[in-house]
Amino acid sequence: MDFERARAVAGRWRQVDATGSTNADLVAAAAADAGLPHLTVLLTRDQRAGRGRLDRVWRAPAGAALAVSVLVRVPDVPVAARGWIPLAAGAAMARAVARQLPGHDVGVKWPNDVLVGARKICGILAEGTGSLDAVVIGSGVNTAMRAEELPVPTATSFAALGAACDEDALVADYLAELDRLLSALGAGGEAAADVRAAVSGSCVTLGRAVAVSLPDGSTLRGTAAALDEDGRLVVDGRAVSAGDVVHVR
Repeated sequence: MDFERARAVAGRWRQVDATGSTNADLVAAAAADAGLPHLTVLLTRDQRAGRGRLDRVWRAPAGAALAVSVLVRVPDVPVAARGWIPLAAGAAMARAVARQLPGHDVGVKWPNDVLVGARKICGILAEGTGSLDAVVIGSGVNTAMRAEELPVPTATSFAALGAACDEDALVADYLAELDRLLSALGAGGEAAADVRAAVSGSCVTLGRAVAVSLPDGSTLRGTAAALDEDGRLVVDGRAVSAGDVVHVR
């Protein structure tokens, strides 16, 4: 696949047969070349040392998943609003996935795991580049992974759902929506408020009983009520900026 549609949206495009981590490669490329444009993309179907949040290792059989990292330049997004950048990426990917899975419930588990029903189809990791105005956002999407290849019972894939993923359309839709949301965040005012509302609307964690494993090793249990102005999850009045969320049935 030549990703014709996605290339047309990207600021710069690089596709490789295999790599350790698209995020690590793109962060290094950004450090070496300050002129990399907004929406520079690095993509592979064979990522061998991917990383998720909380330093988890992300692995998938070659050809079974799509790893795509995007450099975004956000000079207009206020520092106080930058916690919304990875949340916006989750909402953008959820919309791209939903377009290909009509009839399925697609949403985001805070902060940015894309779920189909209760199962994860995509994980997202945002990383700094050393520049305040540039962020690398990596996504791992389970595309052709067979049910028996899924790493955990709480995961899913397009193939496991009986769907063939149009990878070109998926990436093109994701890039376009991500760009739109980030531009709106940078515009501030009502445009930024609309982004926050869209992210909250896509977040299936809100209103749920949750157990949040916090970085200090403790667990916070309660009801996820809202996202605050910084994008933090508010659980029984306490704002959480980082943690592993489990939806309690």
